[in-house]
Amino acid sequence: MNLSSKKTDLRERIPKLPPVILPQPSGKEQPLWSVMIPVYNTITFLEECLLSVMEQDRGIEQMQVMVVDDASTDGNVEELVKRIGAGRIGYFRQPVNVGKLRNLETCIKLSEGKYIHLLYGDTVLLHDFYLEIESLFEDFPRIGAAFTDFEYINGKGIKIWDHNRLQVLRGVLKNWLLTIAKRQVVQPPAMVIKRSTYEHLGAYFGMEFGSFWEMSVRVAAHYEVGYCPRVLAKFRVHGSNIALNSDDALLNIQEIAKVIGIIRGYLPLENRDRISKESKKYFAQYYARLSHKVYHEFNQPKVALQQAWGALMMDFNAVTLKYSLLLFLKVLIGYRHIRNLIGKF
Repeated sequence: MNLSSKKTDLRERIPKLPPVILPQPSGKEQPLWSVMIPVYNTITFLEECLLSVMEQDRGIEQMQVMVVDDASTDGNVEELVKRIGAGRIGYFRQPVNVGKLRNLETCIKLSEGKYIHLLYGDTVLLHDFYLEIESLFEDFPRIGAAFTDFEYINGKGIKIWDHNRLQVLRGVLKNWLLTIAKRQVVQPPAMVIKRSTYEHLGAYFGMEFGSFWEMSVRVAAHYEVGYCPRVLAKFRVHGSNIALNSDDALLNIQEIAKVIGIIRGYLPLENRDRISKESKKYFAQYYARLSHKVYHEFNQPKVALQQAWGALMMDFNAVTLKYSLLLFLKVLIGYRHIRNLIGKF
Protein backbone atom coordinates (compact mmCIF):
# COMPACT_ATOMS: atom_id res chain seq x y z
CA MET A 1 0.00 0.00 0.00
CA ASN A 2 1.44 3.39 -0.98
CA LEU A 3 1.24 6.44 1.24
CA SER A 4 -1.68 8.08 -0.54
CA SER A 5 -3.84 4.96 -0.40
CA LYS A 6 -2.97 4.52 3.27
CA LYS A 7 -4.16 8.07 4.00
CA THR A 8 -7.38 7.40 2.10
CA ASP A 9 -7.91 4.28 4.17
CA LEU A 10 -7.37 6.24 7.40
CA ARG A 11 -9.92 8.85 6.33
CA GLU A 12 -12.47 6.08 5.78
CA ARG A 13 -11.70 4.53 9.16
CA ILE A 14 -11.89 7.79 11.10
CA PRO A 15 -15.09 9.81 10.53
CA LYS A 16 -14.56 13.55 10.20
CA LEU A 17 -17.94 14.26 11.81
CA PRO A 18 -19.97 12.33 14.41
CA PRO A 19 -21.76 9.49 12.58
CA VAL A 20 -25.54 9.80 12.75
CA ILE A 21 -27.33 7.32 15.00
CA LEU A 22 -30.93 6.85 13.92
CA PRO A 23 -33.71 6.17 16.42
CA GLN A 24 -35.14 2.69 16.75
CA PRO A 25 -38.19 2.05 14.51
CA SER A 26 -41.39 3.44 15.98
CA GLY A 27 -43.28 0.90 18.04
CA LYS A 28 -40.34 -1.48 18.36
CA GLU A 29 -40.03 -2.89 21.87
CA GLN A 30 -36.64 -2.03 23.38
CA PRO A 31 -34.78 -3.95 26.05
CA LEU A 32 -33.52 -1.77 28.85
CA TRP A 33 -29.87 -2.67 28.26
CA SER A 34 -27.50 -3.14 25.35
CA VAL A 35 -24.12 -4.45 26.47
CA MET A 36 -22.03 -4.11 23.33
CA ILE A 37 -18.53 -5.56 23.55
CA PRO A 38 -16.12 -4.27 20.86
CA VAL A 39 -13.05 -6.49 20.52
CA TYR A 40 -9.89 -6.55 18.51
CA ASN A 41 -7.09 -8.96 19.45
CA THR A 42 -7.96 -9.10 23.15
CA ILE A 43 -8.97 -12.76 23.31
CA THR A 44 -6.62 -13.30 26.27
CA PHE A 45 -8.92 -11.20 28.46
CA LEU A 46 -12.29 -11.72 26.79
CA GLU A 47 -13.46 -14.70 28.83
CA GLU A 48 -13.10 -12.81 32.11
CA CYS A 49 -14.95 -9.85 30.62
CA LEU A 50 -17.86 -11.98 29.38
CA LEU A 51 -18.18 -13.87 32.66
CA SER A 52 -18.36 -10.58 34.58
CA VAL A 53 -21.34 -9.61 32.38
CA MET A 54 -23.08 -12.98 32.53
CA GLU A 55 -22.95 -12.90 36.34
CA GLN A 56 -25.23 -9.86 36.10
CA ASP A 57 -27.43 -11.08 33.24
CA ARG A 58 -30.89 -9.52 33.42
CA GLY A 59 -32.40 -11.94 30.91
CA ILE A 60 -32.84 -11.67 27.16
CA GLU A 61 -35.97 -9.50 27.44
CA GLN A 62 -34.14 -6.82 29.45
CA MET A 63 -30.54 -7.13 28.27
CA GLN A 64 -29.00 -7.46 24.84
CA VAL A 65 -25.42 -8.76 25.00
CA MET A 66 -23.30 -8.82 21.83
CA VAL A 67 -19.63 -9.11 20.92
CA VAL A 68 -18.67 -7.01 17.89
CA ASP A 69 -15.38 -8.35 16.54
CA ASP A 70 -13.23 -6.08 14.36
CA ALA A 71 -11.77 -9.03 12.42
CA SER A 72 -9.48 -10.21 15.24
CA THR A 73 -6.52 -12.40 14.31
CA ASP A 74 -5.43 -13.64 17.74
CA GLY A 75 -7.82 -16.56 18.08
CA ASN A 76 -11.32 -17.87 17.44
CA VAL A 77 -13.46 -15.21 19.10
CA GLU A 78 -16.73 -16.69 17.88
CA GLU A 79 -15.94 -20.07 19.40
CA LEU A 80 -15.12 -18.46 22.76
CA VAL A 81 -18.36 -16.45 22.68
CA LYS A 82 -20.39 -19.58 21.97
CA ARG A 83 -18.68 -21.49 24.78
CA ILE A 84 -19.15 -18.77 27.38
CA GLY A 85 -22.55 -17.53 26.25
CA ALA A 86 -24.17 -20.85 25.31
CA GLY A 87 -26.36 -19.01 22.83
CA ARG A 88 -27.05 -16.05 25.14
CA ILE A 89 -24.38 -13.72 23.70
CA GLY A 90 -24.76 -12.42 20.16
CA TYR A 91 -21.76 -12.28 17.83
CA PHE A 92 -21.00 -10.06 14.86
CA ARG A 93 -17.71 -10.08 12.97
CA GLN A 94 -16.64 -7.29 10.66
CA PRO A 95 -15.79 -8.68 7.21
CA VAL A 96 -12.53 -6.67 7.32
CA ASN A 97 -10.79 -4.67 10.03
CA VAL A 98 -12.62 -1.32 10.05
CA GLY A 99 -10.79 0.37 12.94
CA LYS A 100 -11.81 1.34 16.44
CA LEU A 101 -14.23 4.17 15.63
CA ARG A 102 -16.13 2.34 12.91
CA ASN A 103 -16.39 -0.71 15.16
CA LEU A 104 -17.84 1.46 17.94
CA GLU A 105 -20.26 2.95 15.42
CA THR A 106 -21.33 -0.58 14.48
CA CYS A 107 -21.85 -1.41 18.15
CA ILE A 108 -24.15 1.57 18.64
CA LYS A 109 -26.09 0.93 15.44
CA LEU A 110 -26.61 -2.74 16.37
CA SER A 111 -27.74 -1.80 19.87
CA GLU A 112 -31.43 -2.07 20.68
CA GLY A 113 -31.57 -1.04 24.34
CA LYS A 114 -32.25 2.27 26.04
CA TYR A 115 -28.92 2.20 27.87
CA ILE A 116 -25.76 1.39 25.89
CA HIS A 117 -22.70 0.04 27.62
CA LEU A 118 -19.64 -0.13 25.34
CA LEU A 119 -17.56 -2.63 27.29
CA TYR A 120 -14.14 -3.31 25.76
CA GLY A 121 -13.18 -6.97 25.76
CA ASP A 122 -10.13 -6.48 28.00
CA THR A 123 -12.07 -4.83 30.85
CA VAL A 124 -13.98 -6.29 33.82
CA LEU A 125 -17.10 -5.45 35.81
CA LEU A 126 -17.85 -5.99 39.47
CA HIS A 127 -21.12 -7.24 40.91
CA ASP A 128 -24.07 -4.78 40.96
CA PHE A 129 -22.70 -2.56 38.18
CA TYR A 130 -25.87 -2.71 36.10
CA LEU A 131 -28.19 -2.39 39.10
CA GLU A 132 -26.34 0.72 40.26
CA ILE A 133 -26.31 2.40 36.85
CA GLU A 134 -29.98 1.58 36.33
CA SER A 135 -30.86 3.16 39.67
CA LEU A 136 -28.96 6.32 38.71
CA PHE A 137 -30.98 6.65 35.51
CA GLU A 138 -34.21 6.07 37.45
CA ASP A 139 -33.38 8.50 40.25
CA PHE A 140 -32.05 11.24 37.95
CA PRO A 141 -34.06 10.95 34.67
CA ARG A 142 -32.52 14.09 33.11
CA ILE A 143 -28.99 12.66 32.95
CA GLY A 144 -27.66 11.61 29.55
CA ALA A 145 -25.04 9.23 30.93
CA ALA A 146 -23.91 7.68 34.20
CA PHE A 147 -20.82 5.98 35.55
CA THR A 148 -19.38 4.39 38.66
CA ASP A 149 -15.94 4.69 40.11
CA PHE A 150 -13.34 2.22 38.91
CA GLU A 151 -9.83 0.93 39.46
CA TYR A 152 -6.85 0.21 37.21
CA ILE A 153 -5.53 -3.34 36.84
CA ASN A 154 -2.59 -4.79 34.93
CA GLY A 155 -2.50 -7.63 32.42
CA LYS A 156 -2.67 -10.18 35.24
CA GLY A 157 -5.74 -8.59 36.81
CA ILE A 158 -3.83 -7.14 39.77
CA LYS A 159 -4.84 -3.67 40.95
CA ILE A 160 -2.14 -1.14 40.17
CA TRP A 161 -3.86 2.19 40.88
CA ASP A 162 -6.92 3.46 42.67
CA HIS A 163 -8.96 6.17 41.05
CA ASN A 164 -9.68 9.28 43.12
CA ARG A 165 -13.37 9.62 43.89
CA LEU A 166 -14.99 12.58 42.17
CA GLN A 167 -17.48 13.18 44.95
CA VAL A 168 -18.55 11.39 48.13
CA LEU A 169 -22.27 11.02 47.42
CA ARG A 170 -23.94 9.35 44.45
CA GLY A 171 -25.93 11.69 42.25
CA VAL A 172 -25.48 14.31 39.55
CA LEU A 173 -21.89 15.52 39.22
CA LYS A 174 -21.33 19.19 39.99
CA ASN A 175 -19.24 21.32 37.58
CA TRP A 176 -18.68 18.17 35.56
CA LEU A 177 -18.03 19.87 32.23
CA LEU A 178 -15.10 21.90 33.56
CA THR A 179 -13.73 18.85 35.40
CA ILE A 180 -13.82 16.40 32.49
CA ALA A 181 -12.58 19.04 30.01
CA LYS A 182 -9.22 19.28 31.80
CA ARG A 183 -8.34 15.58 31.51
CA GLN A 184 -9.85 12.14 31.29
CA VAL A 185 -11.06 11.11 34.75
CA VAL A 186 -13.42 8.33 33.68
CA GLN A 187 -12.70 5.16 31.68
CA PRO A 188 -14.98 3.29 29.22
CA PRO A 189 -15.97 0.24 31.32
CA ALA A 190 -17.43 2.49 34.03
CA MET A 191 -19.57 4.64 31.70
CA VAL A 192 -23.05 3.99 30.24
CA ILE A 193 -24.64 6.40 27.77
CA LYS A 194 -28.31 6.50 26.85
CA ARG A 195 -29.13 5.56 23.29
CA SER A 196 -31.15 8.77 23.02
CA THR A 197 -27.96 10.69 23.85
CA TYR A 198 -26.13 9.05 20.95
CA GLU A 199 -29.12 9.76 18.71
CA HIS A 200 -28.83 13.43 19.65
CA LEU A 201 -25.03 13.82 19.57
CA GLY A 202 -23.86 11.14 17.14
CA ALA A 203 -21.11 8.55 17.57
CA TYR A 204 -17.32 8.76 17.90
CA PHE A 205 -15.25 10.73 15.38
CA GLY A 206 -12.06 12.62 14.65
CA MET A 207 -9.29 10.46 16.14
CA GLU A 208 -8.89 6.99 17.61
CA PHE A 209 -6.84 7.96 20.64
CA GLY A 210 -8.79 10.26 22.92
CA SER A 211 -12.15 9.64 21.26
CA PHE A 212 -13.78 8.48 24.50
CA TRP A 213 -12.55 11.60 26.30
CA GLU A 214 -14.00 13.79 23.54
CA MET A 215 -17.33 11.95 23.79
CA SER A 216 -17.35 12.31 27.58
CA VAL A 217 -16.95 16.08 27.23
CA ARG A 218 -19.49 16.28 24.41
CA VAL A 219 -22.07 14.55 26.61
CA ALA A 220 -21.20 16.80 29.57
CA ALA A 221 -21.70 19.90 27.40
CA HIS A 222 -25.30 18.88 26.66
CA TYR A 223 -26.48 16.78 29.61
CA GLU A 224 -26.15 16.28 33.32
CA VAL A 225 -24.19 13.13 34.19
CA GLY A 226 -24.77 10.73 37.10
CA TYR A 227 -22.07 9.20 39.28
CA CYS A 228 -21.72 6.50 41.91
CA PRO A 229 -18.54 6.48 44.06
CA ARG A 230 -18.56 2.68 44.41
CA VAL A 231 -15.80 0.90 42.50
CA LEU A 232 -17.74 -1.36 40.14
CA ALA A 233 -15.49 -1.57 37.06
CA LYS A 234 -11.87 -2.36 36.25
CA PHE A 235 -9.86 -0.74 33.46
CA ARG A 236 -6.95 -2.86 32.32
CA VAL A 237 -3.57 -1.31 31.46
CA HIS A 238 -1.36 -3.58 29.35
CA GLY A 239 1.08 -3.51 26.47
CA SER A 240 -1.62 -3.62 23.82
CA ASN A 241 -3.31 -0.41 24.96
CA ILE A 242 -0.10 1.53 25.56
CA ALA A 243 1.43 2.81 22.33
CA LEU A 244 4.60 0.75 21.86
CA ASN A 245 5.23 1.78 18.29
CA SER A 246 7.12 5.04 17.86
CA ASP A 247 4.82 6.31 15.14
CA ASP A 248 1.76 5.50 17.25
CA ALA A 249 3.31 7.10 20.35
CA LEU A 250 3.78 10.42 18.58
CA LEU A 251 0.39 10.14 16.88
CA ASN A 252 -1.31 9.63 20.24
CA ILE A 253 0.18 12.86 21.56
CA GLN A 254 -0.87 14.69 18.41
CA GLU A 255 -4.39 13.31 18.71
CA ILE A 256 -4.67 14.38 22.35
CA ALA A 257 -3.69 17.89 21.24
CA LYS A 258 -6.46 17.65 18.62
CA VAL A 259 -8.98 16.58 21.26
CA ILE A 260 -8.01 19.55 23.42
CA GLY A 261 -8.75 21.80 20.46
CA ILE A 262 -12.16 20.21 19.88
CA ILE A 263 -13.02 20.44 23.57
CA ARG A 264 -12.40 24.22 23.51
CA GLY A 265 -15.54 24.49 21.39
CA TYR A 266 -17.66 22.82 24.07
CA LEU A 267 -16.59 25.21 26.83
CA PRO A 268 -17.96 28.59 27.89
CA LEU A 269 -15.86 31.39 26.36
CA GLU A 270 -14.57 32.58 29.73
CA ASN A 271 -13.09 29.14 30.52
CA ARG A 272 -11.56 28.12 27.20
CA ASP A 273 -8.04 29.50 27.50
CA ARG A 274 -7.57 28.43 31.11
CA ILE A 275 -8.88 24.88 30.63
CA SER A 276 -6.90 24.33 27.42
CA LYS A 277 -3.69 25.55 29.07
CA GLU A 278 -4.18 23.33 32.13
CA SER A 279 -5.01 20.35 29.92
CA LYS A 280 -1.90 20.71 27.75
CA LYS A 281 0.29 21.03 30.83
CA TYR A 282 -1.24 17.95 32.44
CA PHE A 283 -0.84 15.74 29.36
CA ALA A 284 2.68 16.97 28.64
CA GLN A 285 3.72 15.98 32.16
CA TYR A 286 1.84 12.68 31.87
CA TYR A 287 3.63 11.69 28.65
CA ALA A 288 7.01 12.83 29.97
CA ARG A 289 6.55 10.54 32.99
CA LEU A 290 5.10 7.72 30.85
CA SER A 291 8.22 7.75 28.68
CA HIS A 292 10.20 6.34 31.64
CA LYS A 293 7.68 3.52 32.13
CA VAL A 294 7.88 2.65 28.43
CA TYR A 295 11.69 2.72 28.58
CA HIS A 296 12.08 0.55 31.67
CA GLU A 297 9.08 -1.78 31.77
CA PHE A 298 8.59 -2.31 28.04
CA ASN A 299 12.21 -1.83 26.91
CA GLN A 300 11.27 0.51 24.07
CA PRO A 301 13.82 3.36 24.01
CA LYS A 302 12.75 4.69 20.61
CA VAL A 303 9.11 4.95 21.69
CA ALA A 304 10.13 6.53 24.99
CA LEU A 305 12.16 9.17 23.16
CA GLN A 306 9.21 9.98 20.89
CA GLN A 307 6.94 10.40 23.91
CA ALA A 308 9.42 12.59 25.76
CA TRP A 309 9.94 14.78 22.69
CA GLY A 310 6.20 14.98 22.01
CA ALA A 311 5.61 16.00 25.63
CA LEU A 312 8.06 18.90 25.28
CA MET A 313 6.36 20.04 22.09
CA MET A 314 2.92 19.93 23.74
CA ASP A 315 3.82 22.13 26.70
CA PHE A 316 7.23 23.36 27.80
CA ASN A 317 7.23 23.50 31.60
CA ALA A 318 9.62 22.62 34.42
CA VAL A 319 8.24 19.14 35.11
CA THR A 320 8.08 18.13 31.45
CA LEU A 321 11.61 19.44 30.88
CA LYS A 322 12.96 17.55 33.90
CA TYR A 323 11.52 14.17 32.95
CA SER A 324 12.27 14.54 29.25
CA LEU A 325 15.91 15.53 29.78
CA LEU A 326 16.31 12.69 32.26
CA LEU A 327 14.94 10.24 29.72
CA PHE A 328 17.29 11.56 27.02
CA LEU A 329 20.20 11.09 29.43
CA LYS A 330 19.15 7.53 30.31
CA VAL A 331 18.97 6.51 26.68
CA LEU A 332 22.32 8.16 25.96
CA ILE A 333 24.15 6.28 28.71
CA GLY A 334 22.02 3.13 28.66
CA TYR A 335 20.82 3.61 32.23
CA ARG A 336 18.25 1.03 33.39
CA HIS A 337 17.59 1.47 37.11
CA ILE A 338 14.81 4.01 37.49
CA ARG A 339 14.33 3.84 41.26
CA ASN A 340 17.93 4.78 42.03
CA LEU A 341 17.69 7.96 40.02
CA ILE A 342 14.21 9.49 40.38
CA GLY A 343 12.35 7.22 42.75
CA LYS A 344 9.18 5.25 42.24
CA PHE A 345 6.59 6.74 39.90
